[in-house]
Amino acid sequence: MKQHILIITSVLLLLSCGPSSHDIEHEKPGVTRLTYWPAPNPQEMQLADSLVRVWNQNNPNIQVRMQPIPVGQSTEEVLLASIAAGTTPDICSNIWPGALYDYTRAGGLVAFDKFSDFDSVMTSRVPDELLETFRSPDGSIYQIPWKTNPVMMIYNKRILGELGYEEPPRTYSEFLKIGRELAGLREKNKSFDVWMGQRDIRPIWWQRFFDYLPFYIAASGGKTLFDNHTVAFVNERAEAVMAFFRDCYRDKVFPRTFSHQQDPFLLEKMATNFAGPWQIPTIQRYAPHIEFGVAPLPVPDNYEGPIYTYGDFKNISIFSNTRHPEAAWEFVKFLVTPEHDFALLEIANQIPVRGDLLTNPMFDDFFKRKPHMLLFAEQALYTRSVDEVADLKEILDALSQEYEAAAVYGRRSPAEAIHRAARRAELIIEWNK
Repeated sequence: MKQHILIITSVLLLLSCGPSSHDIEHEKPGVTRLTYWPAPNPQEMQLADSLVRVWNQNNPNIQVRMQPIPVGQSTEEVLLASIAAGTTPDICSNIWPGALYDYTRAGGLVAFDKFSDFDSVMTSRVPDELLETFRSPDGSIYQIPWKTNPVMMIYNKRILGELGYEEPPRTYSEFLKIGRELAGLREKNKSFDVWMGQRDIRPIWWQRFFDYLPFYIAASGGKTLFDNHTVAFVNERAEAVMAFFRDCYRDKVFPRTFSHQQDPFLLEKMATNFAGPWQIPTIQRYAPHIEFGVAPLPVPDNYEGPIYTYGDFKNISIFSNTRHPEAAWEFVKFLVTPEHDFALLEIANQIPVRGDLLTNPMFDDFFKRKPHMLLFAEQALYTRSVDEVADLKEILDALSQEYEAAAVYGRRSPAEAIHRAARRAELIIEWNK
């Protein structure tokens, strides 16, 4: 254990000193130059800057320049435009799997399988089952699973405790039972304004990452919406998820509108919230008085097996216009060492995709200090990403419209909504071939 503490201490010391990652001597001949784009949030920019400084100190013949992703509507649009213009970086660690189809169709990414030590590097880090979910239809892997933010249920222990519940709800029936009790209390006392939960009902594609999609992944035992580019969500589990959310809105477990300008969970107006680990520091900073817990998402009453969820993955890719793929691969391997995955946890509060996250003593102290993060780490290996299909955002918009019609307003049956969403997804895929 002392050895691990020394390693961690030395890593953090190295990350806190040295010249800026922008200060590369471009005039020095015989030096390989690489450009690296991290995610644009402050914590990951700090992490990237620190890691690049360490790399440059130790690798004088391969120098990396860290640059912020250029301003645009989204990282995905910026990267697609850069692929088209031939102006991509060598490496980017903000790759959303939902955009991978577009990147590979444009010939923009390097297949990691080409590197002779790829299998050994991945075997030591990512479980085979999880790694296979990132294999592209052509059989190659173009993204290194790097970090994930599992969507779980965060719950207010005081609210549930006052209703007589010491444990969070595990099934749909348990969740709805508590929600209906709260609805009854609101009916009796007009000044009582606490709900079981709340979701943004706008039919916008990314809103479904926090309700329908993670609940479908949970209910189906880790299945996603597609199977090898074929629509695969016309089934009883898909209908059960839609029916669950219909019951939430129909029985006033969730509101259709909410009057609070601030986060209602922080105001203790919500007993549960579906979110990732990013929510924990927000609660601790703005509502430190709230005693909260973290639990897996509720599942159908007859569900058996481990509970999966959606993980907001951001991965690492090398772009095909790099002049130095082997050097870029060396830098990618540097980013995903255990020491630097520890830095990802410590500096950015992000969950690295590691099979040994719960068994490697290097991470023990972090999880002792932040026990809520341990619950997300335990869930991390039971996460799924979005599918690598064309026009995914348009397909999720179509699903969101059916969700609004069936779940939020009850204008269609769950079965009809699922069939309509599936048919629309098939048409979108066919139209854009």
